[in-house]
Amino acid sequence: MLCPPPGRGFRHHRGVRLQCVRTTCAVLGGTDLERKAKQDVSAQHTIHVGGEWRGAASGATREILDPADAKPFAVIAEGGTEDADAAIEAARRAFDEGPWPHTPVAERAALLRRTADLLVRDREKIGLLESRDAGKTVEEGRIDVDCVADAFRYFADLVVGEGAGRVVDAGSDEIHSVVVHEPVGVCSMITPWNYPLLQASWKIAPALAAGNTFVIKPSEITPLTTVVLVELLIEAGLPEGVANIVTGPGATVGARLSDHPGVDLVSFTGGLVSGTKVAQAAAADVKKVALELGGKNPNVVFADACETEDGFDTAVDQALNAAFIHSGQVCSAGARLIVEESVRERFVTELARRAGKIRLGRGTEDGVECGPLVSEQQRDKTESYVASALAEGAVLRSGGKRPEPSEVRPATGWFYEPTVLDQCHREMRVVREETFGPILTVETFRTEDEAVALANDTEYGLAGAVWTADAGRARRVAGRLRHGTVWINDFHPYLPQAEWGGFGKSGVGRELGPAGLAEYRETKHVYQNLAPKPVRWFAG
Repeated sequence: MLCPPPGRGFRHHRGVRLQCVRTTCAVLGGTDLERKAKQDVSAQHTIHVGGEWRGAASGATREILDPADAKPFAVIAEGGTEDADAAIEAARRAFDEGPWPHTPVAERAALLRRTADLLVRDREKIGLLESRDAGKTVEEGRIDVDCVADAFRYFADLVVGEGAGRVVDAGSDEIHSVVVHEPVGVCSMITPWNYPLLQASWKIAPALAAGNTFVIKPSEITPLTTVVLVELLIEAGLPEGVANIVTGPGATVGARLSDHPGVDLVSFTGGLVSGTKVAQAAAADVKKVALELGGKNPNVVFADACETEDGFDTAVDQALNAAFIHSGQVCSAGARLIVEESVRERFVTELARRAGKIRLGRGTEDGVECGPLVSEQQRDKTESYVASALAEGAVLRSGGKRPEPSEVRPATGWFYEPTVLDQCHREMRVVREETFGPILTVETFRTEDEAVALANDTEYGLAGAVWTADAGRARRVAGRLRHGTVWINDFHPYLPQAEWGGFGKSGVGRELGPAGLAEYRETKHVYQNLAPKPVRWFAG
């Protein structure tokens, strides 16, 4: 998912020298930049509980690997169940006894805006850190920071613009009836490795706007910018105990954040299997649950979208962006190209040619268009999907292998060539499952009904797109697609004021927009009788 940058599209950064934000992790090598919050810098201090930075109770640490060269470049605390319990208890005290839930809305909004300003101040440093941690290009990292600042400002404006409650007409002047919104309480937040900073903001900003306290667990693979975000919240003046972070694995920390009885809401973004476990763990206490579980997103191209050279060029270009931004490690990636049969060969030939020219490398290097996969495991998974597709009859049009060492720098990174697989069908594993890698499958159709049927033939329903020059067809197809976001003649941009989420196994609940704020609230009806009198129902 991408926030549209000014002027749209990506411009590749030239000549950047990588520096690391000086976070509470120990960064290996180079000169660290000045900290934004006042706490000791140590490999033991990426856990923040009740206003204190600390190490894991067990003393365990984890090395963070740079996906571009597979070498460690930072060390963080490896928290566990004991750390999660302490963080939840701190958040519970801050909610039950602290000032934040009762802080006036204007003051909460002001803190969100201060946080946005701090993000803008540190944009370059945080963008560089996101690039190195997640493997994406520097420009993508910068755009992520811009989008995070926008999210904080949006939710600040949203809560300030609300009234004191919705007055309900009870049919009598003697009754005052109003519906109000209150914070849900202690929120557990579990975020993925592909957009660590962005996904954290989609949860933290509305939670704080509503008056909640929280514990966040970033992915153990890419935790660094979430640590920085908590630092900035502290610098902005957030009271102690409101923001807590535990760095550690999902099997222990994530599991405890899901089943702890002191938690009121669990918000999870990640894979379907893990999301199902979160929902099951939360069910015992009937916690509120918000789940965004990815998608297998169709990009439907009708022949009339390609009738002009400009139309053809744009549709091919956008199909590349849809599939290969951040090496395809995007929950809304347009990994399923569904193209009308009459233009399939021309379209796929040009698409494969351009895919073969995508420049791979470290995201901070000059001219690089696409970085590595986030981990060796993710690259192995990508290779497995390609192998199964070829065994099932797919035709390889581009990529399908690791680049030669001479073709990419550094050669030791977890790179995989952008891959186009033609002549695919719904029974293939690569078409059914979310691959989360640089793989684009191609299916064809002849009629509008067939295109819609193919696009909806998935257990997911997060996002999809339709390309056509026919305005009537665009509206018809968009209306029939069972996906939470539908783009017409575009792919990937989102707006913080518009809800994000999916149908089917893409999850439950919504992020962003008014519904994204509502996820972090309880609704209460207050009914006041201004002239109470006996009912006389019982004779007595």
